[in-house]
Amino acid sequence: MRTLGNVLWFLLAGWWLALLYLVAGLFACVLIITIPFGIASFRLAGFVVWPFGRTAVWRRDAGFWSVVGNIIWILLLGWELAIGHLLAGLFLCLTIVGIPFGIACWKMVPLALLPLGQEVVPVARAHHDRFAVPQPQR
Repeated sequence: MRTLGNVLWFLLAGWWLALLYLVAGLFACVLIITIPFGIASFRLAGFVVWPFGRTAVWRRDAGFWSVVGNIIWILLLGWELAIGHLLAGLFLCLTIVGIPFGIACWKMVPLALLPLGQEVVPVARAHHDRFAVPQPQR
């Protein structure tokens, strides 16, 4: 079922949303200082192409520089990508079949705005990590 959802997602919205992320990544790679934003954009493009079965989680080691980077990201690239997700979700929700995809598109808006300090992982790993009991360190 997940594969069917990913194929339908790719045909309806995934390919052009990923194209937006690729263009944003190329734009970010023009300057040396913004190359980390380009890498994050390319990583998100891979997630946007094939999202079902994966999720974004906050990294435990994300710190102050992720916050600073996310502020810069929002100002340079994030708001445009978030608007792309909002519009795609709106258009997808115009049909009954597209409603679940539109909702999935809207769930990606926070990731489009704040990508630094997050990583894309399989849903099973995210679920396991969330409920795992921390082991004492020796």
